[in-house]
Amino acid sequence: MPGSRPLARPFPLERRSFLRLSLGTAAAAALPAPRARAQQPDFKAWLKDFKAEALAQGLKQSTLDDALDNIAPIARVIELDRKQPEFVLTFQQYMQRVVNDVRVEKGRRLLDEHKALLEEVGRKFGVQPRFIVALWGVETDFGRLTGGFPVIAALATLAFEGRRAAFFRKELLNALKIVDQGHIRPGDMTGSWAGAMGQSQFMPSSFLSFAIDYDGDGKPDIWTTLADVFASIANYLGKSGWNAGQNWGRAVKLPEGFDAAQAGLEVKKPLQEWARLGVRRADGGPLPERPFDASIVLPGNGGDAFAVYDNYRVIMKWNRSLYFATAVGTLADRLGGGS
Repeated sequence: MPGSRPLARPFPLERRSFLRLSLGTAAAAALPAPRARAQQPDFKAWLKDFKAEALAQGLKQSTLDDALDNIAPIARVIELDRKQPEFVLTFQQYMQRVVNDVRVEKGRRLLDEHKALLEEVGRKFGVQPRFIVALWGVETDFGRLTGGFPVIAALATLAFEGRRAAFFRKELLNALKIVDQGHIRPGDMTGSWAGAMGQSQFMPSSFLSFAIDYDGDGKPDIWTTLADVFASIANYLGKSGWNAGQNWGRAVKLPEGFDAAQAGLEVKKPLQEWARLGVRRADGGPLPERPFDASIVLPGNGGDAFAVYDNYRVIMKWNRSLYFATAVGTLADRLGGGS
């Protein structure tokens, strides 16, 4: 989410940008099940040790008391960590849910509504506005679905008994640093079951590295302030190597007998070399004569193929999922008027 979140968040790793498919109600999620309550003595011992580590790193005792007193493991978080729905979606199903006509129409309206702000942010950070809006749309449906889990309790749950305890322990420390710095109160820090926060779904580490106070009120607010949301997304991409003079890639048609060993992000060739090997635009036309290196990726099993550029790799730093990166690029194209 980034932080550099692991796979999605899906092909996951930490959270899910596709959280809309998997979240239960926040109220139900916050209630520990009998199994979680049975673990309370162990959790309390773990929490005592964690507090000592946090204090040693310079966090204030008052922050730890405010944020960690009275929290308990969330059974629903563990359930979601062990059963993530993206694994059962085909690429075509994922794209139909994430890049549908309703989302495209909404995204185009918001792109126009916030045109002046987005263009200003885009110029400052070197990122095309349609990609800022596309990431916003894929992550949270333009701020509609940001998750209702208490981030600190969710991260503590995963740090205590999750599959990636060490990773989430670090993210919990980062979340407490955000509180310690006065950016937000613990009770207002809500997000996905895996700790991704706000309209940009940043992991705490990403917040500390990339969140921007663009409106100048003294606090980077990725929950409610659109100027900060847009600037934070653009800052993440810009600092990750985004090239505003380049697109993300395009759908292509592969020649008969294409060598599957040539597919993958580890294989890069000039576009004209791919053309020489018989790769064409999806409509059968020739590839553009541009001085770009490209890789061929095959995100699904249905024959879909894409020639992708370095900006695609930047999106993959946000979320290491071919599904996710292709969805963001495709939505950005459609927001810009492409089919």
